[in-house]
Amino acid sequence: MISGLFDSHCHLDDAKFDLDRPDVIGRMQHNGIVACVTVGSDLVSSQRCLDIAGDHEDIYAAVGVHPHEAKEAPADYLLDLENMLNKPKVVALGEIGLDYHYDFSPRETQAVVFSEQLDLAYRHQLPVIVHVREAHGDVLKILRERAPKLSGGIIHCFSGSAQSAREYMALGFYISFAGSVTFKNASKLKEAALAVPFNRLLIETDSPYLSPEPKRGKRNEPANVKYICEALALLRGTPYEQMAYMTAQNARDVFAIQL
Repeated sequence: MISGLFDSHCHLDDAKFDLDRPDVIGRMQHNGIVACVTVGSDLVSSQRCLDIAGDHEDIYAAVGVHPHEAKEAPADYLLDLENMLNKPKVVALGEIGLDYHYDFSPRETQAVVFSEQLDLAYRHQLPVIVHVREAHGDVLKILRERAPKLSGGIIHCFSGSAQSAREYMALGFYISFAGSVTFKNASKLKEAALAVPFNRLLIETDSPYLSPEPKRGKRNEPANVKYICEALALLRGTPYEQMAYMTAQNARDVFAIQL
């Protein structure tokens, strides 16, 4: 049996799991995933994550407003988030950030909502889970402006260069790799993965999205985090068990979880 894996980012609240969520969670446990964090994208999604975490000892929650949803955030969204942050099993604020690939929300609105949530996380001394797509320069600018008032966190589903990884780590962030690091044409991403020291490295599925090799084309789920672990272990010439242990320990550290 595989042991010690930690899926640092999934979306168990997603509608793609509505028909078989108990089976998905069962497969996670059967494959030795000791814990996962299910991550919200808006207020409704965040509450669903809280409910799921409340029903399972090995599932934790993050709550936040994704950049795609920033334009829909109600005027008092920070009050609702603050109430959620006080609930048991909430271990982070996220996912938050900037996404310039789709621009589903105006960039100015994304930046305001991102910045407000960073400040909220600092007040609660919680790590943040940062989504960044084609916006590394602006994300780094916002983070650097708040450098004295950051509580650390994770750059999730990392998509940048080795240099940008180093810049995030200099600000106290962990770097998390998802299924894309298993792809054959991901040479730039693999170079970045080699640049991240073991004590800053995390693995995630981002399920139900971004299935790794050899599951591409199928719905992703937390049990598949083993494939990301395998890919990073092979890339770095590290025993699989060691990679599983270190990334799980890093997740426990950043989320302040005692298992």
